[in-house]
Formats: sequence, C-alpha cells, structure tokens
Amino acid sequence: MNTLPDGVTRETWQGIDVLRVETPFSVARISLHGGQLLSFTPNGFDDLLWVSPTTSLPPKAIRGGVPVCWPYFGKQGQPDGAVQHGHARISRWPLTEVKREADGTAVLKLALPLRDGVPLELQMSLHIGRELRQSIDTLHRGDAPYRLTQALHTYFRVADAMQVRVTGLDGLRYDDKYDGGTHVQSGDWSLHDPHDSGRSDRIYIGTGHRFDLLDPAGGRRIRLDTFGSRSLVVWNPGEAGAAAIGDMPDDGWRTFVCLEAANASDDAIELEPGQRHRLSQVISVAAL
Repeated sequence: MNTLPDGVTRETWQGIDVLRVETPFSVARISLHGGQLLSFTPNGFDDLLWVSPTTSLPPKAIRGGVPVCWPYFGKQGQPDGAVQHGHARISRWPLTEVKREADGTAVLKLALPLRDGVPLELQMSLHIGRELRQSIDTLHRGDAPYRLTQALHTYFRVADAMQVRVTGLDGLRYDDKYDGGTHVQSGDWSLHDPHDSGRSDRIYIGTGHRFDLLDPAGGRRIRLDTFGSRSLVVWNPGEAGAAAIGDMPDDGWRTFVCLEAANASDDAIELEPGQRHRLSQVISVAAL
C-alpha cells in the first residue's frame, strides 16, 4: 500500500522503520518487519508497551512490543535447529488495508505471505482507538491436519516489575520452564513468588479470559482480555536472565512484564484442512 490515509505516516522510531498511527484517543507504532506492534499510547497515559533500547534491528527479531510467535511457540514440536518462535516475527508483512471507523478508530490489516512447507495463511487486524484490539487469523490451506501453537508475546511497560501483580491466575496449573515441573498458582502472580522468586517463565493452562496487571509504581491498571486461547504465558527473565540476553540492558527486566495470549503446551490447536482459528486480545488501561 503506497498511499496512506490522514493520520498514518512513515517514520523512524528507535532506529526502526514504522507506521505511526494517530487517532483521537491514542498513538500507535507498527513495524511491517514482523507485523509487530511496538507502541500503544492512550491519551493521558505513558506507552503501554516496552521495546528494549538495545534491541536488535531488522532483519533480526525486534525485542519488545507484541512479537507474533507463529506457527509455533518457542520450539514446541519443532527440531532443535528451528527458528525460535517461528518465522512470522522475522518476516515482512504487507499492509493490505487501512480505514477509519466513525469515531476515528484506525483499523489496519496485514497479511503474512505464504511460506514453502507451511500450508497456513495468516492475517492480522489492529483496531487502534480508546483500547487496542488485535487479532491473528490462521487459515489451513493444506490437505492434512496441522498442529498449531502460537502467542501474542506482549511486553507490557511497567514502572517496577518487582511491585507488579497479575490477577486472574489464582488456583491455575502452570508449567514452569525453569524446573520443568507443573505447579499450582497461589494468589496473584508476582516476582516475589516463593516457588521461584525474582524471575518467571510459566505457561498457565485452562485460564479464563481476563487478567489485570497492577502497576502501583506507575499508578495504573492494564487490563488484558484474551479470546481463542486457554493459556497465558507470564515471562520476566529477572536480573541474571536479562544479563544473558544480548539485546536487553541488564536493568531492563525491571521495566516490563510479558503477558502472552497463547495456544501452547496442552492448548495446541488441531486444524483440519479448511479450518480457521482466531487468537485475539484487547488491551485497555485505567488509573489505580
């Protein structure tokens, strides 16, 4: 798409070529590399999303925003040499449509080109207004069943991760990547959890669809509503883990928490030929 409507412009942001989308309610930035939403700033609030100030630049994966992990999460069901989280986040997504709703909300649609060996089409829609609505639609074009795992790997910006709590997880079973075990959540999630204090890499199974990230140091509550998903990934590498990540500052872990609407672990999607699956999330914010 060569011609952009009013309120949608091209710019360079943190060294990345992006589309800047301005609405009466918010400003967002999207990279066509990875089809990756990088910034969403509702009026009256700081950016809800975090991008590493030392992120790798395209053609490598961008660290932050909302990476699209697809057609698999991590390397679930894949050989050791597979690209981490799939090819969607390192591919260029053509912009196929931009329009405005009556209230000024911007709607953008992107599509990931078909790839040899993957019989799936992927389309994404973004509604940018008072809240953010994001959906990815997978359509199976092949002739045999396909097992799909995926995630919207959202990096939420916070003032101090050590003070953050996440509601909606009490009593749920989770797989812990660090110890390989399965445990049950007691109370809200926080980095003070005695099971593994100071870090988190968990897939919660059989979840509901509403989670609140409470950021008292930032004075706000970020609400995440998910659809087409029964699992939620909660990730923060902690101090030691961040030091081992090349495109993250050592103290960067204190300024984000990842909540990822996912189909992963036991929540894989079995697609039959011709079937479609939609994974979506709605992000909103309010003052505490």
